[in-house]
Amino acid sequence: MADSLSKVEINDLLEAARSARGKAYAPYSSFPVGAAALGLDGRIYTGCNVENISYGLTNCAERTAIFKSISEGNRGFKAVAIAAGTDDYCFPCGACRQVIAEFGRDILVISSNSSGRYIISTIEELLPAGFTADMLRKETAD
Repeated sequence: MADSLSKVEINDLLEAARSARGKAYAPYSSFPVGAAALGLDGRIYTGCNVENISYGLTNCAERTAIFKSISEGNRGFKAVAIAAGTDDYCFPCGACRQVIAEFGRDILVISSNSSGRYIISTIEELLPAGFTADMLRKETAD
């Protein structure tokens, strides 16, 4: 799958994620994050983190982008890019990894840092033993 993303697609996703980061609502953590999801429909869907004083109600940038995409009719993804203002690469949290994996184990995750560098992983690499629909079907078949 990594070969199926061009440099232009990667750059477009990273730029969209950086732009979305500027829209984040992060008054409690002061950690704005942006994400961009490339749908199988070819469109880029963006999202940012949206915090809440009740921390459990906070939504991460990756999930915002994916949920926005789903609400607009897209049902599959090639890649998700993440941008934060950190020197280290910004990877999705566990909940976001599980949500990304819902739509395919080969989805690419482009984790970037503040200097513009990035690492590409598959969601399978980031969530090797994630809960899948196949597990649920197997359980209900027994």
